[in-house]
Amino acid sequence: MDGQSGIAEPGVGPLVQGRHAGIAARLDRLPPSRHVWGIVLLISAGAFFEFYELFVTGYVAPGMAREGLFGEASLGGFGVLASIGVTGFGTFVFATFAGLFVGSALFGAIADRYGRRTVFTGSLIWYSVAGLVMATRTTGFEVDLWRFVAGIGLGVELVTVDTYVAEMIPAAERGRAFAANQVIAFLAVPVVALLAWLLVPEAPFGIAGWRWVAALGCLGAAVVWVIRLRVPESPRWLERVGRGGEADRIMAGIEAAVQREQGRALPDPAAGPAAEVGGAMAFGEIWRRPYRRRTLMMSVFQICQTIGFYGFAAWVPSLLIAKGIHVTQSLRYSFIIAVANPIAPLVGLLVADRIERKWQIVAAAISAAVFGLLFAQQTAAVPLIGLGILVTLANNWMSFAFHNYQAELFPTRIRARAVGFVYSWSRLSAAFAGLAISALLARGGVVGVFLFIAAAMAVVVVSIGVFGPRSRGLALEEIAH
Repeated sequence: MDGQSGIAEPGVGPLVQGRHAGIAARLDRLPPSRHVWGIVLLISAGAFFEFYELFVTGYVAPGMAREGLFGEASLGGFGVLASIGVTGFGTFVFATFAGLFVGSALFGAIADRYGRRTVFTGSLIWYSVAGLVMATRTTGFEVDLWRFVAGIGLGVELVTVDTYVAEMIPAAERGRAFAANQVIAFLAVPVVALLAWLLVPEAPFGIAGWRWVAALGCLGAAVVWVIRLRVPESPRWLERVGRGGEADRIMAGIEAAVQREQGRALPDPAAGPAAEVGGAMAFGEIWRRPYRRRTLMMSVFQICQTIGFYGFAAWVPSLLIAKGIHVTQSLRYSFIIAVANPIAPLVGLLVADRIERKWQIVAAAISAAVFGLLFAQQTAAVPLIGLGILVTLANNWMSFAFHNYQAELFPTRIRARAVGFVYSWSRLSAAFAGLAISALLARGGVVGVFLFIAAAMAVVVVSIGVFGPRSRGLALEEIAH
């Protein structure tokens, strides 16, 4: 098989039936297979480095602060934020999510124009290189600036991964695929937490430990070409842009590989909605029926969910320090909590396609609010760690469910554009939520932070629970229509 395109070699395998059908119908009739799941797992390998880069934010903060990078003089232009009462780390969080906003809002749509694979690999290289440059900077202003640049690439990558996975997996397995994707992605969190615990208090070879932690995440650029050679372009996207011959060749290669695994002919594709071929990729379409209501719903959801998710995940060490726990001990506690990150999507592999997506999101949001408020009341190590783990599990269940859900709600021709737009609100929200949490932590303590988070989760429950359509087990094209 041609690793780049997924095309079967001439003469390999029996004739595959159903090649007259649309790509969506041919994909959705595929039984579970190692071949298709291998594609999903390779995409997820890229997501591992994406999450490493994203979650490194909170874990390197103590080392940066110790180096004096968040002093007003070091921050330069960003010092304006510090002068109005926002802690220096808040500027780093702001720079991260401001870059993510620009990447997802302004550049998220390029995957609809240039393809999923090209943008996926290009954005991975972008944020890896920018992250390496950031790790070498010596002033707070430069660190924040390059964090902003890295955030742009991360914003594009986050949109493209969701779009890519949704289009490459049969409808009956989509929930499990997103759960698997996030198991691998969230493995990055305990890795970065462990490295921070071991390295941030130290200075190996005379170089500050936080710089080692930040630089190690850039290894993603070294594996990008392996991923590129083995992952095909989305045949759904190729068919939509009129490159039907390429779509058919890639799809035929996938079918042949799955048929060889099964040792029997594949079932004929079922009748379904017409394939998307041609048509405009206009931004305005997300404001027409039926997508307008979905766009508004997901925008409100994204503004609020990120307050709960990153309000905890990006601030765990700082929240623990605010409770009087020493920095080294807080990093140890943070590592223990971080180990729980892959557990929720791992459990999701068993039930993600059995429970309607919207109700998974609602239940997870309620759980995050309740456990968070309880966390705020604790001072002893065991309940702090235990409730921190429960908050993490709830947040991560909500994460893999909504990443799946938002990619399902829009058609292929505008999927990346629409996901990028609604997702960009979470990036903008996180940028300003970082400033708000910084101020709340200084004035209202940990309790004030979690009251803010609980209010945001209440909005999540209403927006998705009341207005969200069902999507479980339906073809992407059926949901779109």
